[in-house]
Amino acid sequence: MQIHTEKNRKEIKHHGNYEFPVHVSPESIRSYEQGSFMWHWHREIELTWFISGMIEYYVNDKKYLLHAGEGLFCNSNALHSGYMVDGQDCEYISVTFSPRFIYGYENSLLQTKFVDFITSNEYWHSLRLSPDVEWQAAVIRHIQKIYHLSQNPPTDFELQVHLLLTEIWRLLYGYYAALPSKVQHPKKHLQRLRQILTYLQEHYDQDITLDEVAEHVNICKSECCRFFKKYMKMTIFEYVLFLRIQNSLPLLLKGESVTKIAGMVGFSTPAYYGQIFKRHMGCSPSQYRRTHLPE
Repeated sequence: MQIHTEKNRKEIKHHGNYEFPVHVSPESIRSYEQGSFMWHWHREIELTWFISGMIEYYVNDKKYLLHAGEGLFCNSNALHSGYMVDGQDCEYISVTFSPRFIYGYENSLLQTKFVDFITSNEYWHSLRLSPDVEWQAAVIRHIQKIYHLSQNPPTDFELQVHLLLTEIWRLLYGYYAALPSKVQHPKKHLQRLRQILTYLQEHYDQDITLDEVAEHVNICKSECCRFFKKYMKMTIFEYVLFLRIQNSLPLLLKGESVTKIAGMVGFSTPAYYGQIFKRHMGCSPSQYRRTHLPE
Protein backbone atom coordinates (compact mmCIF):
# COMPACT_ATOMS: atom_id res chain seq x y z
CA MET A 1 0.00 0.00 0.00
CA GLN A 2 1.12 3.55 -0.69
CA ILE A 3 -0.37 7.04 -0.85
CA HIS A 4 -1.48 7.88 -4.39
CA THR A 5 -1.11 11.51 -5.43
CA GLU A 6 -1.48 13.86 -8.33
CA LYS A 7 1.67 15.40 -9.82
CA ASN A 8 1.52 18.28 -7.31
CA ARG A 9 1.50 15.72 -4.42
CA LYS A 10 -2.21 16.22 -3.64
CA GLU A 11 -3.61 12.93 -2.39
CA ILE A 12 -6.00 11.09 -4.69
CA LYS A 13 -8.51 9.78 -2.19
CA HIS A 14 -12.04 10.57 -1.10
CA HIS A 15 -12.21 11.53 2.58
CA GLY A 16 -15.88 10.86 3.08
CA ASN A 17 -18.35 12.32 0.56
CA TYR A 18 -20.22 15.57 -0.10
CA GLU A 19 -23.09 14.63 2.22
CA PHE A 20 -20.76 13.57 5.06
CA PRO A 21 -17.17 14.74 4.44
CA VAL A 22 -15.56 12.72 7.23
CA HIS A 23 -13.33 9.65 6.98
CA VAL A 24 -12.33 7.53 9.98
CA SER A 25 -9.72 4.82 9.47
CA PRO A 26 -7.37 2.63 11.51
CA GLU A 27 -3.85 2.73 10.04
CA SER A 28 -0.51 0.99 10.47
CA ILE A 29 2.84 2.32 9.25
CA ARG A 30 3.94 -1.23 8.50
CA SER A 31 1.13 -1.58 5.96
CA TYR A 32 2.82 1.00 3.72
CA GLU A 33 5.52 -0.06 1.28
CA GLN A 34 8.97 0.50 2.82
CA GLY A 35 7.38 1.36 6.17
CA SER A 36 6.61 4.95 5.19
CA PHE A 37 3.93 7.00 3.51
CA MET A 38 5.03 9.51 0.91
CA TRP A 39 4.81 13.29 1.13
CA HIS A 40 1.33 14.45 0.24
CA TRP A 41 -1.27 17.06 1.11
CA HIS A 42 -5.04 17.41 1.02
CA ARG A 43 -7.54 20.16 1.70
CA GLU A 44 -9.07 18.17 4.54
CA ILE A 45 -7.95 18.54 8.16
CA GLU A 46 -6.47 15.41 9.74
CA LEU A 47 -6.59 14.42 13.39
CA THR A 48 -4.55 11.42 14.51
CA TRP A 49 -4.48 9.36 17.69
CA PHE A 50 -1.47 7.04 18.04
CA ILE A 51 -2.39 3.71 19.61
CA SER A 52 0.90 1.81 19.77
CA GLY A 53 4.59 2.15 18.94
CA MET A 54 6.06 5.39 17.64
CA ILE A 55 6.43 7.15 14.31
CA GLU A 56 8.67 9.80 12.76
CA TYR A 57 6.20 12.27 11.34
CA TYR A 58 6.94 15.34 9.21
CA VAL A 59 4.58 18.24 8.57
CA ASN A 60 6.00 20.96 6.33
CA ASP A 61 9.31 21.85 8.01
CA LYS A 62 8.45 20.32 11.40
CA LYS A 63 9.65 16.90 12.57
CA TYR A 64 7.82 14.97 15.29
CA LEU A 65 8.66 11.73 17.07
CA LEU A 66 5.20 10.68 18.20
CA HIS A 67 4.45 7.94 20.73
CA ALA A 68 1.46 5.85 21.75
CA GLY A 69 -1.12 7.94 23.60
CA GLU A 70 -0.28 11.17 21.79
CA GLY A 71 -2.19 12.86 18.99
CA LEU A 72 -1.55 15.24 16.10
CA PHE A 73 -3.47 18.04 14.45
CA CYS A 74 -2.50 18.45 10.78
CA ASN A 75 -3.95 21.54 9.14
CA SER A 76 -5.55 21.84 5.73
CA ASN A 77 -3.08 21.82 2.78
CA ALA A 78 -0.05 20.92 4.93
CA LEU A 79 2.56 18.62 3.39
CA HIS A 80 3.09 15.54 5.55
CA SER A 81 4.83 12.16 5.55
CA GLY A 82 5.54 9.40 8.07
CA TYR A 83 8.31 6.85 8.65
CA MET A 84 8.75 3.67 10.66
CA VAL A 85 11.21 3.94 13.58
CA ASP A 86 13.73 1.12 14.25
CA GLY A 87 11.70 -1.35 12.21
CA GLN A 88 8.80 -1.23 14.70
CA ASP A 89 5.17 -0.86 13.71
CA CYS A 90 2.99 2.06 14.77
CA GLU A 91 -0.80 1.77 14.81
CA TYR A 92 -2.95 4.88 14.77
CA ILE A 93 -6.42 6.21 14.06
CA SER A 94 -6.90 8.91 11.43
CA VAL A 95 -9.94 11.19 11.36
CA THR A 96 -9.97 13.33 8.22
CA PHE A 97 -12.66 15.91 7.52
CA SER A 98 -13.44 18.87 5.30
CA PRO A 99 -13.34 22.33 6.96
CA ARG A 100 -16.82 22.98 5.58
CA PHE A 101 -18.14 20.27 7.91
CA ILE A 102 -17.48 22.78 10.70
CA TYR A 103 -18.70 25.99 9.09
CA GLY A 104 -21.61 24.81 6.93
CA TYR A 105 -21.85 27.20 4.00
CA GLU A 106 -19.36 29.43 2.20
CA ASN A 107 -18.59 32.85 3.73
CA SER A 108 -20.61 32.14 6.85
CA LEU A 109 -19.42 33.82 10.04
CA LEU A 110 -18.32 30.43 11.31
CA GLN A 111 -16.00 30.14 8.30
CA THR A 112 -14.57 33.65 8.19
CA LYS A 113 -14.18 34.11 11.96
CA PHE A 114 -13.34 30.67 13.32
CA VAL A 115 -12.24 28.28 10.58
CA ASP A 116 -10.28 30.42 8.11
CA PHE A 117 -8.51 31.96 11.12
CA ILE A 118 -6.67 28.65 11.54
CA THR A 119 -6.69 27.01 8.10
CA SER A 120 -5.32 30.08 6.30
CA ASN A 121 -2.32 30.40 8.62
CA GLU A 122 0.57 28.38 7.19
CA TYR A 123 2.54 28.83 10.43
CA TRP A 124 -0.10 26.74 12.22
CA HIS A 125 0.40 23.72 10.01
CA SER A 126 0.37 21.18 12.85
CA LEU A 127 0.34 20.64 16.58
CA ARG A 128 1.40 17.73 18.78
CA LEU A 129 -1.41 16.76 21.16
CA SER A 130 -0.19 15.63 24.57
CA PRO A 131 -2.28 13.62 27.06
CA ASP A 132 -0.56 15.67 29.79
CA VAL A 133 -2.13 18.95 28.65
CA GLU A 134 -5.76 19.13 29.76
CA TRP A 135 -7.36 20.64 26.65
CA GLN A 136 -5.22 18.48 24.33
CA ALA A 137 -6.14 15.36 26.30
CA ALA A 138 -9.78 16.32 25.70
CA VAL A 139 -9.13 16.47 21.95
CA ILE A 140 -7.53 13.01 22.05
CA ARG A 141 -10.56 11.64 23.95
CA HIS A 142 -12.89 13.11 21.31
CA ILE A 143 -10.86 11.43 18.53
CA GLN A 144 -11.10 8.15 20.41
CA LYS A 145 -14.86 8.63 20.81
CA ILE A 146 -15.28 9.27 17.07
CA TYR A 147 -13.37 6.09 16.29
CA HIS A 148 -15.39 3.97 18.72
CA LEU A 149 -18.65 5.39 17.33
CA SER A 150 -17.51 4.49 13.80
CA GLN A 151 -17.05 0.84 14.80
CA ASN A 152 -20.74 0.42 15.59
CA PRO A 153 -22.49 3.56 14.32
CA PRO A 154 -25.67 4.53 16.20
CA THR A 155 -28.60 6.09 14.35
CA ASP A 156 -27.37 9.58 15.23
CA PHE A 157 -23.72 8.80 14.33
CA GLU A 158 -23.28 11.75 11.96
CA LEU A 159 -24.74 14.18 14.47
CA GLN A 160 -22.52 12.94 17.29
CA VAL A 161 -19.43 13.16 15.07
CA HIS A 162 -20.36 16.71 14.07
CA LEU A 163 -20.70 17.73 17.71
CA LEU A 164 -17.37 16.12 18.65
CA LEU A 165 -15.47 17.71 15.75
CA THR A 166 -17.02 21.10 16.49
CA GLU A 167 -15.89 20.81 20.11
CA ILE A 168 -12.39 19.85 18.96
CA TRP A 169 -12.36 22.92 16.72
CA ARG A 170 -13.50 25.12 19.60
CA LEU A 171 -10.56 23.87 21.67
CA LEU A 172 -8.10 24.44 18.82
CA TYR A 173 -9.48 27.91 18.19
CA GLY A 174 -9.15 28.79 21.87
CA TYR A 175 -5.50 27.75 21.80
CA TYR A 176 -4.56 29.60 18.61
CA ALA A 177 -6.60 32.71 19.44
CA ALA A 178 -4.66 33.07 22.70
CA LEU A 179 -1.28 33.14 20.92
CA PRO A 180 0.43 36.52 20.38
CA SER A 181 -0.88 38.05 17.17
CA LYS A 182 1.50 39.23 14.48
CA VAL A 183 1.49 39.62 10.73
CA GLN A 184 2.66 36.39 9.17
CA HIS A 185 3.36 35.51 5.56
CA PRO A 186 3.59 32.15 3.81
CA LYS A 187 7.02 30.59 4.01
CA LYS A 188 8.75 30.79 0.65
CA HIS A 189 10.77 27.66 1.34
CA LEU A 190 7.61 25.56 1.63
CA GLN A 191 6.38 26.85 -1.70
CA ARG A 192 9.79 25.94 -3.14
CA LEU A 193 9.58 22.42 -1.68
CA ARG A 194 6.20 21.89 -3.31
CA GLN A 195 7.59 23.12 -6.62
CA ILE A 196 10.49 20.65 -6.49
CA LEU A 197 8.27 17.71 -5.47
CA THR A 198 5.83 18.51 -8.27
CA TYR A 199 8.64 18.77 -10.82
CA LEU A 200 10.14 15.45 -9.76
CA GLN A 201 6.76 13.73 -9.87
CA GLU A 202 6.19 15.04 -13.40
CA HIS A 203 9.63 13.99 -14.68
CA TYR A 204 10.71 10.98 -12.56
CA ASP A 205 10.61 8.70 -15.64
CA GLN A 206 13.06 10.95 -17.52
CA ASP A 207 16.76 11.74 -17.18
CA ILE A 208 16.47 14.53 -14.61
CA THR A 209 19.54 16.69 -14.05
CA LEU A 210 20.29 18.78 -10.99
CA ASP A 211 20.71 21.80 -13.29
CA GLU A 212 17.11 21.40 -14.45
CA VAL A 213 15.70 21.08 -10.93
CA ALA A 214 17.69 24.07 -9.63
CA GLU A 215 16.69 26.18 -12.63
CA HIS A 216 13.03 25.25 -12.10
CA VAL A 217 13.05 26.84 -8.62
CA ASN A 218 15.57 29.56 -9.51
CA ILE A 219 18.36 28.65 -7.08
CA CYS A 220 21.92 27.39 -7.52
CA LYS A 221 22.72 23.66 -7.60
CA SER A 222 24.47 23.53 -4.24
CA GLU A 223 21.62 25.36 -2.49
CA CYS A 224 19.10 23.09 -4.23
CA CYS A 225 20.88 19.96 -2.91
CA ARG A 226 21.24 21.36 0.61
CA PHE A 227 17.64 22.59 0.74
CA PHE A 228 16.12 19.32 -0.49
CA LYS A 229 18.13 17.10 1.82
CA LYS A 230 17.33 19.31 4.81
CA TYR A 231 13.58 18.86 4.41
CA MET A 232 13.33 15.46 2.73
CA LYS A 233 16.15 13.68 4.63
CA MET A 234 17.42 12.23 1.33
CA THR A 235 19.11 13.49 -1.82
CA ILE A 236 17.20 14.42 -4.95
CA PHE A 237 18.65 11.38 -6.73
CA GLU A 238 17.56 9.07 -3.89
CA TYR A 239 14.06 10.53 -4.01
CA VAL A 240 13.82 10.03 -7.78
CA LEU A 241 14.75 6.35 -7.33
CA PHE A 242 12.14 6.10 -4.57
CA LEU A 243 9.49 7.57 -6.92
CA ARG A 244 10.47 5.20 -9.72
CA ILE A 245 10.14 2.15 -7.49
CA GLN A 246 6.82 3.31 -6.04
CA ASN A 247 5.39 4.01 -9.48
CA SER A 248 6.53 0.63 -10.74
CA LEU A 249 4.52 -1.32 -8.15
CA PRO A 250 1.06 -0.97 -9.74
CA LEU A 251 2.59 -1.81 -13.14
CA LEU A 252 3.98 -5.05 -11.74
CA LEU A 253 0.55 -6.00 -10.42
CA LYS A 254 -1.00 -5.24 -13.82
CA GLY A 255 1.22 -7.91 -15.37
CA GLU A 256 3.60 -5.75 -17.42
CA SER A 257 6.98 -7.31 -18.11
CA VAL A 258 9.89 -6.30 -15.88
CA THR A 259 11.86 -5.14 -18.92
CA LYS A 260 9.03 -2.88 -20.08
CA ILE A 261 8.40 -1.50 -16.59
CA ALA A 262 12.08 -0.62 -16.15
CA GLY A 263 11.92 1.62 -19.22
CA MET A 264 8.50 3.06 -18.34
CA VAL A 265 9.65 4.37 -14.95
CA GLY A 266 13.03 5.67 -16.07
CA PHE A 267 15.64 2.97 -15.43
CA SER A 268 18.36 2.51 -18.04
CA THR A 269 18.33 -1.30 -17.81
CA PRO A 270 16.15 -4.03 -16.26
CA ALA A 271 19.18 -5.16 -14.24
CA TYR A 272 19.58 -1.74 -12.63
CA TYR A 273 15.84 -1.63 -11.93
CA GLY A 274 16.07 -5.01 -10.23
CA GLN A 275 19.06 -3.91 -8.17
CA ILE A 276 17.35 -0.74 -6.89
CA PHE A 277 14.04 -2.56 -6.41
CA LYS A 278 15.66 -5.15 -4.13
CA ARG A 279 17.40 -2.41 -2.15
CA HIS A 280 14.07 -0.67 -1.49
CA MET A 281 11.66 -3.60 -1.29
CA GLY A 282 13.84 -6.44 -0.03
CA CYS A 283 12.93 -8.75 -2.91
CA SER A 284 13.07 -8.90 -6.70
CA PRO A 285 10.28 -7.42 -8.89
CA SER A 286 9.18 -10.95 -9.87
CA GLN A 287 9.06 -12.06 -6.23
CA TYR A 288 7.02 -8.96 -5.33
CA ARG A 289 4.53 -9.76 -8.08
CA ARG A 290 4.15 -13.39 -7.00
CA THR A 291 3.66 -12.36 -3.37
CA HIS A 292 1.06 -9.68 -4.00
CA LEU A 293 -1.02 -11.11 -6.80
CA PRO A 294 -4.06 -13.14 -5.64
CA GLU A 295 -3.97 -16.88 -6.18
